[in-house]
Amino acid sequence: MKATIIAIGKCKSGSPEAAIIAEYVKRSSWDLVIKEKDNSNQQDEAKFLQESIPHGAKVVVLDERGVNISSVELAQKAENWILNGCSEICFLIGGADGHLQSTRDKADLILSFGKLTLPHILMRAVLTEQIYRIQTIIAHHPYHRV
Repeated sequence: MKATIIAIGKCKSGSPEAAIIAEYVKRSSWDLVIKEKDNSNQQDEAKFLQESIPHGAKVVVLDERGVNISSVELAQKAENWILNGCSEICFLIGGADGHLQSTRDKADLILSFGKLTLPHILMRAVLTEQIYRIQTIIAHHPYHRV
């Protein structure tokens, strides 16, 4: 399985967030790839995000207007995609102005991590942990405790 995070904003090497991200990438049994672009205008960001979506991937757009589900529910959704032949899940993190409707229209799931606004780099750290957590839930590993 492959998980791709396509994000606006670059993570600074050596930052605390980079260390968290690296730890969960290392723990991951999935091929976890991060593709990033510097902030620009919303149109250019949308173009980058949309053109970076791998062919055939399920697309999860992180957006405050999305559904707020539990880690178990997200793992069940991912497992269902996998059981139905999906080999890649792509997560999109937008810039400061969020996603254009054209990006949200490409989503198989629009996901909210709550009403809080988080810096994009911190969101990336939280997302990498959740991708790892999804794997452990699917594998019935004790990392996730209910």
